Amino acid sequence: MSIIAAEDLVYDYPGARALDRVSFAIEPGTITALVGPNGAGKTTLLRCLAVLDRPAAGRIWLDGLDVADHPRESHRKLGYLSDFYGLYDELTVRQCLTYHAAIHDMAPEAQPEAVARTAARMGLGELMERRAQQLSRGQRQRLAVAQAIIHDPALLLLDEPAAGLDPEARWSLSSLITDLAKGGMTLIVSSHILSELEDYSTHVMIIRGGRLVLHKPLAEAAAAIGADDDRTSGRALRQTCMRIEIAAPDSGFERALKGFGAAARIAVHGTSASVFIPADAAARAALLRHCVGAGLAVVAYGEDKARVEEIYFALSKEPVPAGSKAP
Repeated sequence: MSIIAAEDLVYDYPGARALDRVSFAIEPGTITALVGPNGAGKTTLLRCLAVLDRPAAGRIWLDGLDVADHPRESHRKLGYLSDFYGLYDELTVRQCLTYHAAIHDMAPEAQPEAVARTAARMGLGELMERRAQQLSRGQRQRLAVAQAIIHDPALLLLDEPAAGLDPEARWSLSSLITDLAKGGMTLIVSSHILSELEDYSTHVMIIRGGRLVLHKPLAEAAAAIGADDDRTSGRALRQTCMRIEIAAPDSGFERALKGFGAAARIAVHGTSASVFIPADAAARAALLRHCVGAGLAVVAYGEDKARVEEIYFALSKEPVPAGSKAP
């Protein structure tokens, strides 16, 4: 059973359609990377899922509830952090968390324990009496997430959570997202930092022009973007992503890989590359023979998951589908 599902969502702004018949279902315990260009409809979709905006058409179910009929109960089951969140700078960390526990209808006697538990979970235990305005950018982000999960929601929606963070704070946020999922929470994370989404995402959802282009587990996404038609059966040939690492930069690396006829797609990243080929042992062996025969100093070779960045840019070159049900 899905934790959240949408059916034929439509959302219009004056003169523009932000969501066009978007349908999907998300399984519990997963981390979905929501990606797409500016103006694609990502924030609008998250706000509809958070029951903050109401779509013009379509339905959303959260843990079996129709959110339009049960908005308050739905808010108890989800947490939401917008891209431009605010904190009460004059309040301490303890006061911020206590306030958010109260607005989520938590009983007064239960609030101190929830505040202490959430602060410990977010690494804020030693900052409880510090005012929000005295926190670093990374600490403020952790406090904002803590406010969103103080009521222990089943679903957490994060819109651009890594924006403005330094590399150390981004790494800390990635670890936090992984820990929340391990604790049983389901997450949908929108971000433009595609290389970091792959560190923790289990699924990828691509939205473009208000329409859903792809929604699949990362392990299956390579097949979706690299499929070729099997002209004898009419079915798509399953693809796999092979990662190749060479010993040193080589100007002929990409040219050599393009010489392998069975490669559906190639993405080179310095001394490593991802090559999408038919998912069978013969093709994997043939690719390795080709690389060695081309004189490449191969130091590592193996099957790997497709990167979120590769999936996104591969599909960005394809036309937006007429419908928006997840392929």
